[in-house]
Amino acid sequence: MTDSFDYVLVGGGLQSALVALVLLRRRPGIRVALVEKCQKIGGNHLWSFHADDVPAGAEDVVAPLCVARWTGFDVAFPGLRRTFDSPYASVDSERLHTVVVEAFAAAPGHHLALGVEAVSIGAHEVHLADGRVLRGEVVVDARGPDGADFTGALGFQKFVGLELALARPHGLPRPMLMDATVPQTDGLRFFYVLPLAADRVLVEDTYFSSTPVLAVDDVRACVLEYASQAGFAVAEVIREEVGCLPLPLSPTVAASSDGPLVAGYRGGFFHPTTGYSFPVALRLALHLASVPPSEARGPLFARLLDAHATQLRFAGLLNRLLFSVTPAPHRRDVMERFHRLPAATIRRFYALATTRADRLRVFLGRPPRGVSVRAALAEVLSA
Repeated sequence: MTDSFDYVLVGGGLQSALVALVLLRRRPGIRVALVEKCQKIGGNHLWSFHADDVPAGAEDVVAPLCVARWTGFDVAFPGLRRTFDSPYASVDSERLHTVVVEAFAAAPGHHLALGVEAVSIGAHEVHLADGRVLRGEVVVDARGPDGADFTGALGFQKFVGLELALARPHGLPRPMLMDATVPQTDGLRFFYVLPLAADRVLVEDTYFSSTPVLAVDDVRACVLEYASQAGFAVAEVIREEVGCLPLPLSPTVAASSDGPLVAGYRGGFFHPTTGYSFPVALRLALHLASVPPSEARGPLFARLLDAHATQLRFAGLLNRLLFSVTPAPHRRDVMERFHRLPAATIRRFYALATTRADRLRVFLGRPPRGVSVRAALAEVLSA
């Protein structure tokens, strides 16, 4: 049996979810199918983003997804503690799943296929394990990093995060995005703390490491110890999230012209230095909704790819400086120096939307302790 659609989205992660939601809201006359091998959209994740990174006019899509919002955030290093008055927000997989399922249910003619795997993905056809074939004018392959072909050297962002129910309020006014005052082991290490409710907090132990090895039991114990030292009265562990994201030192966009449109992490539509995906994924979703399917890979898409490739080259340079040039014990010094930059530069970096001035500003001044000027200059000149 073959069903035809304008868009067939493969993979039920953040990228496909945002594309589907934007298309269903902005292009009601087209037909959308989304295929996910699991029974749930979004897996077990929490995505955060700087709220100023949401383009004007996209708030109607983004607002229903947010489970928490704050007016600012903190960072902490041995020689710097800074509060940024910049809005920050989080989306979790539970909310993402609910919003996507409800959107498809309210839109007859579209198709949400959960619990079925795509066994073959072409430019215009997706063959499912149950024998069905979904034909699309545009097929988007956004199955995530598993099985992606990352060539060349890699760094790794790995973490264990625990969502904790507390016996009493934590009293935190805003998130701590990077507490790097903790002992530095296995590269750059910091804790990420999100006060999701008055009595609920996410605490995550994060490493920017040269290896993918993660001793989950040990790191879980570190998270609970950090929570205790912070004065959190832990009543229950609600949820655990474990991850190890490859961070390419020379990231590229998968821009095949004769196959499906490869998107999300697999296609290079993510932040290769921070792992932040939301602004980049939303950018692609808004593009697809702005043109008819026949122009999905037209001149506007080429312009989007060109701008994104510029950002990837800069992020790749920063990755090489962090992982290849900077000795592991001094990676924290690099991040501390970076967080002394103007707030607008930092925000645009997290959004993967740096300007030329931003990119120059990152390198102005004395390099961080432990960084070889000669080696750093060689990387910059080769970029």
